[in-house]
Amino acid sequence: MRNDKLIPGTILVIIGTAILLEKLGVLHLNWVNVAHLWPVLLILAGVNLVFSQSRSGWATFFKIIALVVGLVILFGTFTYQSAKNWNLGFDNHYDMDDSDYTDNNSDTLHRDSIIKVEGNGVYTSPYNAATQSARLNISGGATTYNLNGITNQLFEAETKEYKNRYTLSKSMDGTTEVLDFSMNNHNRFPFQFNNKSNHADIKLNTNPQWEINLAAGAAKIDFDLSNLKIKKLKMDGGAASFHIKMGQPLVNTNIEVSTGASSVTISIPQNAACHIITDTGLSSKSFDGFQNQGDNEYATPNFDKAPYKMYIHLEGGISDFKVSRY
Repeated sequence: MRNDKLIPGTILVIIGTAILLEKLGVLHLNWVNVAHLWPVLLILAGVNLVFSQSRSGWATFFKIIALVVGLVILFGTFTYQSAKNWNLGFDNHYDMDDSDYTDNNSDTLHRDSIIKVEGNGVYTSPYNAATQSARLNISGGATTYNLNGITNQLFEAETKEYKNRYTLSKSMDGTTEVLDFSMNNHNRFPFQFNNKSNHADIKLNTNPQWEINLAAGAAKIDFDLSNLKIKKLKMDGGAASFHIKMGQPLVNTNIEVSTGASSVTISIPQNAACHIITDTGLSSKSFDGFQNQGDNEYATPNFDKAPYKMYIHLEGGISDFKVSRY
């Protein structure tokens, strides 16, 4: 293929691929923003014309560099949700007060119209004395989750949001109150030029029995659940770091951990009866104070006779699993 056809041919292939991915629901592009970016297309066309008569490797190199930079700007801005507020704005932030995050008259936060790059958030859901069981679903990676406090509300979270934004919604599953705390991907530029990540400090009410489900990719998780009644804890992560401190088990407390390449440390009370099943592949494991039962099973002494028991199932590829007693 002639070099002078490199840029227009590549652009057509990439734009066609982007349109196809948008139709399949993989990408969400805002094509209105192209009106602001027509100079980028002129620059790419100009570079192609300048080097159209050259067949040297340097000419091809400059074409490729111009093409990559141009497409990063184009598609980085196409994904921005609001053409009205268009800019590349790496130093431009929307700082909003708490009223932009919390609707005190509703249990569900409606913030779909907010496009925020950086700011602080406060999320709450009130506690009902009739609530005996609650489920918290947490999702979103590239963030830090701390859960180490208690509150008079059912749920409370203070966040620092650099990249994406969190949402909180509530529903009912029979008599169980269900909270969904998730981080939505609304980046207006796909590449970040700093190492800042979102941060969420979560507090829960101590009265209900809790089920907690966490789905995170690359994340840091530090949960102190020692003051809570945990019925079930399920955690899925990729390259994550988990530090979990459990309290005394209920009649049955179940913990499930599934990871890729992660570090997982679970601390349980010294007198808690606990049984561990592992399916850990090439992962390392250390279970201090547990007796090897064979078939990848471990248990604390006198587990069978204990009235309150904790069951831990660990599954991972190349991870480091530790269960210690305090």
